[in-house]
Order: sequence, then C-alpha cells, then structure tokens
Amino acid sequence: MANKLYPKFKQALLSPGLNLSTATVKAVLIDTGAYTQSDAHEFLSSVPSGARFGTPQALTTKTVTNGVFDAADTEFPSVAAGTGTGTAVEAIIVYVEGADDTASRLVAYIDTATGLPLTLNGSNPKITWDAAGIFNL
Repeated sequence: MANKLYPKFKQALLSPGLNLSTATVKAVLIDTGAYTQSDAHEFLSSVPSGARFGTPQALTTKTVTNGVFDAADTEFPSVAAGTGTGTAVEAIIVYVEGADDTASRLVAYIDTATGLPLTLNGSNPKITWDAAGIFNL
C-alpha cells in the first residue's frame, strides 16, 4: 500500500472546526501484522491497541503552507521490542488527538518512508519526515 490520507479526514477538512495548526496532532508506530488500513476507518479506536507500539508522540513545529502539512522530525522514546508479529514497525499513523480513541480522528497512514520497516529493540527510533512534508493536498 502507498501512503494515503484517510477519506473521512478529507471529508472533515471540508467542515468547520478542524485546524491542524492548533490541534494536538500525534503519530503512533504501527504493526501491519495486527492492523490493516481501511478507508472506512475514521477514529483511532479502529486501530487495535496491539497494533500500536510505543507512546504516541505529539508533532511539534507544525506548519501548513500551500497545502503541505509538515512538522519537526519525531522521536519515540524507549520503544520496547515486540513479540510475535510485532517485531517491526511497518507503518505510522498520524491522527488528531481527541478526548479518547473514539474521538481521535485518523489523518494519514504512512507505510512508505525512509527507515521503514523499523526493527524494535528498546531504542529511541526517530521518524524523519519527508523533506517535501508529511502530506500535501
């Protein structure tokens, strides 16, 4: 699969109240052996907790310029080694944090990026976002 925006996020962009510049936007590391991306997914509650690794990290230094969303590179501190199908991170999900998983809107699914797949070993993996931005409209 290629990197993509969740269709429900694109729909939400056309509604008032969604501002990536001011919202808390986070990234979470994903094991694709435990989660399969679907265009029907809208909220983080669609992603099983067993498919998520490490503590989701807030994106910092966010910018929205000419339809391009970008942020500073993101480090995930002390991500423990996985077990079973969860020995590697094959994707990253970007989402807007809500009150809980049922209100945290999925934004982007990224499985084609430098450094993926990433073998988990207790280190502090750093995601270096593409120089052209995390995504563009």
